[in-house]
Amino acid sequence: MDILTNPFRTQLAEQAVPLGSWLMAGTPVTAEAMGCAGFDWLVLDMEHVPIDYQDAYHILQALGGTPAAPVLRLAWNDLVQVKRALDIGAQTLMFPFVENADEARRAVASTRYPQPGQAIAGTRGFAAMHRASRYGTLADYTGRANSAVFSIIQLETPAALAQLEEIAAVDGVDALFVGPGDLSAALGHLGNIAHPEVQAAIADAARRARALGKPIGIVGPNPEMVQTFIGYGYDFVAIASDMGMMMRQANAFISALKPALARSIDTGVY
Repeated sequence: MDILTNPFRTQLAEQAVPLGSWLMAGTPVTAEAMGCAGFDWLVLDMEHVPIDYQDAYHILQALGGTPAAPVLRLAWNDLVQVKRALDIGAQTLMFPFVENADEARRAVASTRYPQPGQAIAGTRGFAAMHRASRYGTLADYTGRANSAVFSIIQLETPAALAQLEEIAAVDGVDALFVGPGDLSAALGHLGNIAHPEVQAAIADAARRARALGKPIGIVGPNPEMVQTFIGYGYDFVAIASDMGMMMRQANAFISALKPALARSIDTGVY
């Protein structure tokens, strides 16, 4: 397979609803395990996880040996952060907290090399040697790199959702993504994405994006909620995170064993 063919774009074109999850542990081993588990795509989160670009480099290497397509969520819509993410080999980027079309336009521009005659005025800086170009061994990397990028724009507030059509219309915005956690906070229901007002906004975003033919994604905490989102019409979905799944299973094991542990203590049997 041509490594400049974006795997996430291919999934959206070929699969009904690609399923992903979030990588919050920040380790290559956990990322590799999640990549082998059967997820279609995985988000390497640099917004809320205390990892640097060297950590991200190694996590992308680990995911490279698995079937899962990596998506790197940036800490912010920042030119330098985008440049470094692309140079370490990320192809699909998620931009958090975009509020309007101008911010979306700036995000897309930062993913593109300046090229004569292209519609998007690219602002990505050039380096000859990095992982993305396989250290200079990929023929015509700079000529093909722009088309390999897939930009996902996150809408996380009512103000951003109000601008959905304008943001979706920006050249180079490949997909939208609703952030239900921050949206619930902005609507006055912090952490309660099941609140009817939050659910109504989530459903409306899917309806409007589908009317435009623009792919839209979302993340949910459990299978039931994710199934609801699929019913709303979301094109790609994620469930929970590596850390979330680990903690829930740990809590389930502990809860199941507590009665037996209590009896052991009562009888003096260990």
